[in-house]
Formats: sequence, structure tokens, C-alpha cells
Amino acid sequence: MGNEITQLLERVSAGEPAHLSEVFERLYPQLRQIAASRLRPGERTLTPTVLVHELYLRASSGEPLSGSDRRHFFTTAAKAMRWILVDHARRKAAGKRGGDLLEVTLTESLAGGPEPDVLDLHEALQELGEIAPQQRDIVELHYFGGLEFADVAAVLGISERTVYRQWQRARAFLHAQLE
Repeated sequence: MGNEITQLLERVSAGEPAHLSEVFERLYPQLRQIAASRLRPGERTLTPTVLVHELYLRASSGEPLSGSDRRHFFTTAAKAMRWILVDHARRKAAGKRGGDLLEVTLTESLAGGPEPDVLDLHEALQELGEIAPQQRDIVELHYFGGLEFADVAAVLGISERTVYRQWQRARAFLHAQLE
């Protein structure tokens, strides 16, 4: 299946956007699982299905998701999901003047305590990206993309041990920023 996905993604990159729907169709269960792991059960306005559909709409109507292979596609999709969650939280915050923000549950805590507000986390990731872009990428891939450390290492072309060390450093930085 991975080879088929890679071939479809190559066609999409070559200017055949019609194949993007087939990529989403084949990877829908995995994308929905990633989306489900990012939302709290009590969230009513944004569901995993809505999040994946929003991802598809953005990918098919705007600049297409880049991806030369399956892992790269999931990397790009994770970043796009992060931006969708941030946009959603901003819209809710704007309507309620800061109250009732989107709650996001993630599989592994970044800050070691309660889950951070998605807008605060976004700002902290922006700051982390300015001083340590690789650490920000690791957080996006592992935390938002749901990739295991081995997969993150393969995507970034570094050792798994380096990913783990950078993850620990990023968590410490984000913990300090979010306090």
C-alpha cells in the first residue's frame, strides 16, 4: 500500500490533483485516527471527521499538500491539522473574548501537567521554531502528527536517540513557556 500511495502522491505533485482524493480515501482511517487523538471527547464543534474533511478541503482547494511519500504526506498533514486547530481556536476565542477555547487532548503531554491551550501552545511553538527549528519539527511530527520516534527520525534523517533528546529539550522549553 505504501508504494501505491507514493505513486499517487508523485502524480499529485506532477500536476494531477485528481489523485489527491484517492490518497485521502486510502489513508482516511489513519488520518481520522490522528485527528481523533488530537481532540477532547467533549468537543462538539470540531470532530475527527470534520478535521480530516477540512484538511482535504484545504489541500484540494489551495496549495496542495506536498508529499513525496507516505511519511512526508503525514508530516505535512500533521502540520496542516495543527493550523486548522489553531484557526478553530482563534475563531472560538474571537467570538467569546477568550473563553471556552478548543480543548485538545494529545497522546503524550508536552508540559507534564494539564494539556495546554492550543493558542498558547501555538505561540510557544513559534518561539521554539525561532531558536530550534528541528525541535519544533519533532514536536509537530510526534505530538500533532502522532508519529513514533523512529518514524520522526526517518522523516528528519537523524537518529532516533537524537529525536528523543531533542524531544526532551523541546518539552522542557515548552513547559517553561506555558507556565
